[in-house]
Amino acid sequence: MHTTTPLLDPPAASTASPALVQARDLTRVWGKGHAAQIGVDNVSLDIHRGELLAIIGPSGSGKSTLGSLIAGIDVPTSGSLVVDGTRIDQMKADRLADWRGDHVGIVFQQFHLLPTLTAVENVELALELGRTDVGRRERRRRSLEALEWVGLAAHAKKLPAQMSGGEQQRIGIARAMVTRPPMIVADEPTGALDQRNGHAVFELLQGLASVGTTVVFITHDLHLAEAGDRVVSMIDGRIDDVRGGA
Repeated sequence: MHTTTPLLDPPAASTASPALVQARDLTRVWGKGHAAQIGVDNVSLDIHRGELLAIIGPSGSGKSTLGSLIAGIDVPTSGSLVVDGTRIDQMKADRLADWRGDHVGIVFQQFHLLPTLTAVENVELALELGRTDVGRRERRRRSLEALEWVGLAAHAKKLPAQMSGGEQQRIGIARAMVTRPPMIVADEPTGALDQRNGHAVFELLQGLASVGTTVVFITHDLHLAEAGDRVVSMIDGRIDDVRGGA
């Protein structure tokens, strides 16, 4: 697996603000009136550059909804959301998709690898979709470099079905990091793994945070969450408690 010095360059430093993410009064509601369902309710939160922030809470607490908002997968009903100096809550869908491809790496609980593509091709896909200025040879070089960092260079030509769940999730991390985004949002990335593989995946995320990538780690695993820089607890769409850090 990776050494203490990653093969990938850290994200470009910015002096705009010590907080990469600045959320103010974020609310996400589906439906109206008595049928309304509140996913996130008036949440304000700063997430610092290079921080590993864990978000925990029971099912339905709003932690995944908050992660989707921060990642630009969803948009808030109200409130403001600034990420890396850009106000993303007011972006139209096509512009938001372009922004997300360059600024956020996303890791899901289910691996979402394309079954007909090899490991390296799955990683390359992130560069093809998000970085049209990267040539084919450079895409392959960066993708192999990402696979080496997660300890799977020898699996580059394997299909997902030929790899274990833990290996597939590490491919997912390589895919998320290959565009060198300033932030990675990982939603229950260890939820489908056994304890050993779960810890290995978490260590990779810690390694990314150690070189300046902001990592938002959404989990039900309190033991792993406590190893982050800060822990945000959510319940009923609101932040119930924040522990650790400044």
